[in-house]
Amino acid sequence: MKTVILGTGEVCRLLAPAFLSLGHEVVVGTRDPEATLAGNHPYRLLAARHPELRLVSFADAVAAADRSGLVVNAISGPACLEALAPLADGLAGHVVMDVSSPYDWSRPDAVLDPVNTDSLGEAIQRALPGAFVVKTFNTLAAQVMPRPDAVGPDHTVFLSGDDEAAKARVAELLRALGWRDVLDLGGIVTARATEMMLRMWIDTSRALGTHLFGFKIVR
Repeated sequence: MKTVILGTGEVCRLLAPAFLSLGHEVVVGTRDPEATLAGNHPYRLLAARHPELRLVSFADAVAAADRSGLVVNAISGPACLEALAPLADGLAGHVVMDVSSPYDWSRPDAVLDPVNTDSLGEAIQRALPGAFVVKTFNTLAAQVMPRPDAVGPDHTVFLSGDDEAAKARVAELLRALGWRDVLDLGGIVTARATEMMLRMWIDTSRALGTHLFGFKIVR
C-alpha cells in the first residue's frame, strides 16, 4: 500500500515510521524539500533513520499517490486550506485522511476557527470536491495516533466522512495500527463535533499534566 503524508511536522514524524512498519511505501510532501532538509532538524533525523522515505514537493507527492492507498493531510490546520487548494485536481478520486485541527498552536490566546457552524474537515472537503475526505485522529495527541496502547488498551477513535468506502479504508488502517474501538459518527458534518472536542482535550491535558490520554465512549 502506498501512503502519502502531506506535512513534515510531529504528526508526520510519528505516523511515517508506523506506516513503514505495516509495509507501506511512504512518500512525504512538503512545500520546499530542500528547505525542509536544511532547516527541519527533526525531519532530518527521521530521514536518517528511515532512508526509504521519499521527500518531495506537495504536487509531486500527490502525483505519486495511488488511488488504492491513502493521502494523509498532516499540514498545520491554519495553513492547510491554502496548501491543499492547488492540489484539488490531483487529489480527485483519492481518499484523504484529515488529521488537522482548526487551531493555531503558536498563539496562547488562539481559539477554534471555524467552530460549530462549520468545520475544517468540511472546508477541506469543499476545497477538494473530487476527493473523499475522512476526518480522524483529531481528538488525540500525535504520540497516541499510531500507538493506542500508549495510554491503555481501550479508548475510542472517531471517523467522519461522506463516503462509506473511504471510511472503511481508513478504519482498516486504524485497526492495523491497533485501534479496537473505531466509531463512525457519520458524514463529514460530524467533524464539527470532534473538532470542538479540542478545547476539552487541551483542558484535560492541563488537568492531567500529560498529553497521553484518550476519550472512551462507553456503550
